[in-house]
Amino acid sequence: MAGRPDEGQAFPQPYGGDNAWTQELLGHLRPAGRDLRRLVAWLARTVRASVCLQDAGGGLLAGERLPLDDAVVADVTSGRVSAAALQDGERHLRLLGIRHPGSGPAARAVLAVARPAPFDRRTADILGHTAGVLELLLRERELAESGRRLRRATADLRLAILQLLMVEDTVSARRVAAGLWPGLLEEDTARVYVLEGTAVERDRLADACVAATDGRALVVRCPAVDEHVIVVGPSAEVGQRLRSLVADRPGTFLGGSPRQRLALTATAYGQAVTALAVARFHPDRAAVYAARTRPAQLMDTAALRAWAAAVLRPLDALPHHVRAELLATTRLGLEFTAVNAAKVLGVSRNTVRARMDRVAALLGADLSRATARAIVHAALNTEAAHGTYDPRGGAPGPPARTRLAELLDTSALRSWAEGLLGRLDTDGRDLRGTLRAWTAADAHAERAAQALGVHAQTVRERVRAAEPVLERRLTAGGTDLYEVVLAQLVTGELPVPGLGAPDQDQPDASVHR
Repeated sequence: MAGRPDEGQAFPQPYGGDNAWTQELLGHLRPAGRDLRRLVAWLARTVRASVCLQDAGGGLLAGERLPLDDAVVADVTSGRVSAAALQDGERHLRLLGIRHPGSGPAARAVLAVARPAPFDRRTADILGHTAGVLELLLRERELAESGRRLRRATADLRLAILQLLMVEDTVSARRVAAGLWPGLLEEDTARVYVLEGTAVERDRLADACVAATDGRALVVRCPAVDEHVIVVGPSAEVGQRLRSLVADRPGTFLGGSPRQRLALTATAYGQAVTALAVARFHPDRAAVYAARTRPAQLMDTAALRAWAAAVLRPLDALPHHVRAELLATTRLGLEFTAVNAAKVLGVSRNTVRARMDRVAALLGADLSRATARAIVHAALNTEAAHGTYDPRGGAPGPPARTRLAELLDTSALRSWAEGLLGRLDTDGRDLRGTLRAWTAADAHAERAAQALGVHAQTVRERVRAAEPVLERRLTAGGTDLYEVVLAQLVTGELPVPGLGAPDQDQPDASVHR
């Protein structure tokens, strides 16, 4: 085998007046025709040759794999020669280096063309011009890949900020956001929005949200639900722009939370998801979390805070960052499934379960029970809403101990609970009794069915029928279910459970009302 280096890559004018191939080559620069494989296949047909385009590392980019001399390929890729012409028996071979403009002599790809006939002037023209087009297409491809990597890195950074907010680490979230989005999280409060479209269109929806909010919001592709985009917007204008966006996109829905402290981003997220369920039935496909009466609003605030502090007291000995991490994870784990909570937080589901198991052990709470989950959820939300409780409140001596049964035993709460559950009494299917059996069975339809003597599918259908009557999502768990459980505790349809050992230091002993 013999070889000679060419003087350099040339781009001569079409030879002999044959310019049909130039028009075809230009067609590969049109937006619809920019494809390396199609261009290499065209070259193979036009010059009646076998063609291979490989990267500097030997990876095949297009065409067919050809046996090449490693030493000659190394000379071309290193830039020692820009092109080489070889003859191996009956095979005539040309190698051309495809380079970055202004990036030095090294080639980022090699075009190899082998054919039985020698390379004439016309064939050399076609190869030279094709190499120039390949250079443009490779450059465009690399720029597109760089853009994808940048968008992916930006999306990962946005998700990291959201995850910091979810675990109440607002200081770190602001620090991370400050570099790319100055002022985004300067305010202490924000609203959380969740938009729902299709999984296929989710990326376009997220890009549209970024454009619509013009840097005034944190836009994140939800790590837990493929159809969702999460938006954290400090300004009220963000909500208006998102509503306009949804109005112009059929099949898209928007749920929003009320304004919440940044430390309550996880709570606001749950509220936005609840509002999203309502938005599916609104003509404008948008809804904000309803400001309906909550059981906590009907309790004595000081007594409620004292009770919540007593429930969570076993966690107070933990380092502050560990305690905050455990509580934030448990709050999300109680609101959503462990799998979805793990995706939102960016940890494994085993980590979520381990943290929740640790909290359950410290609190002496069996979180497999619906009543225990509702009580711990109430305690966590009370602390999140009101901050750390001062046990003395400025007065000497320890605070008066409050038990949950005492908190629930008020006329205001009884009126609220009866009003809520009483909506089910007019249905002839005994929705109220079925719901009571279902929550007593910790939301297991099969166990509730055994207690009622009906089929499990009947239980499921009745629970789903109760949802629009109560205006609450029950089968999905979370806040709506826990409110119904609290109502059943108030009316005595469920027993008030105890947390921890039944001694004088525990906030609740096992009490049946």
